[in-house]
Amino acid sequence: MAAKGMKSLGEAMRGLSLASRPCRTLPAQSSPLISRRSMATEAPVANITRSVTEAWQPLSSVPVTIYSFPSLEPRSLEAWSPKHLHLPLRRDILHLAVVYEGDKTRQGTANTKTRREVHGSHKKMGAQKGSGAARRGTRQSPLLRGGGKSFGPKPRDFSTSLNRKVYDLAWRTALSYRYRRGELIVTEDGMELPLPNDFLQLAESGKLGQVLEDGFVKKYVQDLLAAIGWDRSNGRTTFITGDRRPNLFTAMEAADADGRAMELEDVDVKNLLETGRLVIERSALKELIKKHQSDLISRVAVKGIYAKGPPTGQTLVHY
Repeated sequence: MAAKGMKSLGEAMRGLSLASRPCRTLPAQSSPLISRRSMATEAPVANITRSVTEAWQPLSSVPVTIYSFPSLEPRSLEAWSPKHLHLPLRRDILHLAVVYEGDKTRQGTANTKTRREVHGSHKKMGAQKGSGAARRGTRQSPLLRGGGKSFGPKPRDFSTSLNRKVYDLAWRTALSYRYRRGELIVTEDGMELPLPNDFLQLAESGKLGQVLEDGFVKKYVQDLLAAIGWDRSNGRTTFITGDRRPNLFTAMEAADADGRAMELEDVDVKNLLETGRLVIERSALKELIKKHQSDLISRVAVKGIYAKGPPTGQTLVHY
């Protein structure tokens, strides 16, 4: 009976007209979330989206200041392509490059002797049965002390493969990460550490021992970097030059805890990400960018001309 009553009540409610149904009206100022807007006078959403999109424009170039070393006086202002020094951070690409470099540096020289390589006689040590002991073969058996190794490591190549364009993109991504954080300092060519003349004369004459020379150079480098603002509390400094500079490289070897100096040929992606900042010569930076922009250069000739990639380092202002 209850089911029939509910059914009849539902039919009765559906039979009511809209005019006869009771309705509740809210006052005009009942809630601040309720607003009266006219769709005829409201601007469409597409126009708002287009205005925001038009306001954002990609960078046409990024500024790079060239400094003198070690005074860090600005010498010139150059414009570099954002495809070289303003790429978005891609942790996945950087991870691939670092793993690729690590796999290439693994020596893979571990070597163990098998039972065919162990010294000794290959004669069976005892009878197969009747001795009351285990059935052992030759002296080179892996079951015996001094025998061969079962499934031991052998010299192998751990290197993996990585697409060249991906690897070159990782190089420029690492430089872009340093540039956006203000940790990429570009200096003039010929970067060298000026040591005092009195110290150089004493060192050349041999009046100073190795301990005194290393101690003086270490203290000198620490004071110089602290005066610039590159002390150890802000991380080590990596100096990258086109070739080896005697004073700079010797001083960095003595003060290894404060910084290091590297030639361009010895630098990899991991080195660009390890220390607190990078100090690189202008010519070395141009050579590095030129070497790692294969993904920006097309091998398809258009009217007999190959794309050479964005320009590097166009001078805007000389100070």
